[in-house]
Amino acid sequence: MRKLFLVFVLFAGVFAANQAVASTYSVNEQAVDQLFENAIETSMISLSATEANSLAPTVATAFMPSKEKSAVAAILLDFFLGGLGVHRFYLGTKPLTGIGYILTCGGIFGIVPLVDLIVLIIDNDDISQYIDNPKFFMW
Repeated sequence: MRKLFLVFVLFAGVFAANQAVASTYSVNEQAVDQLFENAIETSMISLSATEANSLAPTVATAFMPSKEKSAVAAILLDFFLGGLGVHRFYLGTKPLTGIGYILTCGGIFGIVPLVDLIVLIIDNDDISQYIDNPKFFMW
């Protein structure tokens, strides 16, 4: 039954791929050229102080690394890749901690990632105390 289902899915995928025709898509060259003509080219070096201050929030959010980490992403990484310590790398821990997770067979045979997962689920409102935490046990 599984083989029949997989063959059906394969044929449905091939049929769907054949129905998509690239020639039906078009690009409005004039609109693209107009966007490039209206774009403002700037450099932080050539900006005056007031212009730089007005762009600072935009530039900071676009180019600066964020210290804000998502608790959901950390929980998912811990759940799926906790034995490798990937969630700790995401939270900004030094590489030695991840190596410790690997050398201790997944963080003392999976106990440490399990506790990490529970702690992250409980404290998902504010995980700032776990970001850049140098300890092997993050709790």
